[in-house]
Amino acid sequence: MPRLIPALLLALLAACTQTTRIDGFRSQGPIYSNAVLDLRQITGTWTQAAAFTAARATCRPGGAEITATPTGLSIRARLCLNGADLAYAGPLAITGPGRLRPTGKAPRPLDRDWWLLWADADLRTLVLGTPDGSFGFILNRGGPLPPDRLTAARDILDWNGYDITRLATFTR
Repeated sequence: MPRLIPALLLALLAACTQTTRIDGFRSQGPIYSNAVLDLRQITGTWTQAAAFTAARATCRPGGAEITATPTGLSIRARLCLNGADLAYAGPLAITGPGRLRPTGKAPRPLDRDWWLLWADADLRTLVLGTPDGSFGFILNRGGPLPPDRLTAARDILDWNGYDITRLATFTR
């Protein structure tokens, strides 16, 4: 019996430290949006550099055109998410610091909160994800995504609980 107690304690500790997968590509746990960036600064033309997928991506990398409006932002996007082409054109409400939500009719999973997890200092690379982990992707502008910014973006996704082994990068 005395030997059983340490084994039970170790099993209990292991159970407490395990993370569980939630609805998608990230583990349950904290996720952080960028609280200091004015989201109106992300306007412009973006190309998709990476996205999460459960299988080999069968679509071309997408992109987005983001414009400022009097009430927030508007986007015209076609994205390759989880191996499928998804499009949305319409308003994006700014719902909090680093947080956006399509207010028009968006297909699943684009119909939920989008959190800006990271932007590089010169606003050339954006990392977006969702609290429920249903998607995550990297946008870039001004040419190919350099290795240093890809590493930083992957680190941010990993820190926010995403399974980066399922991140597919696109080459152009």
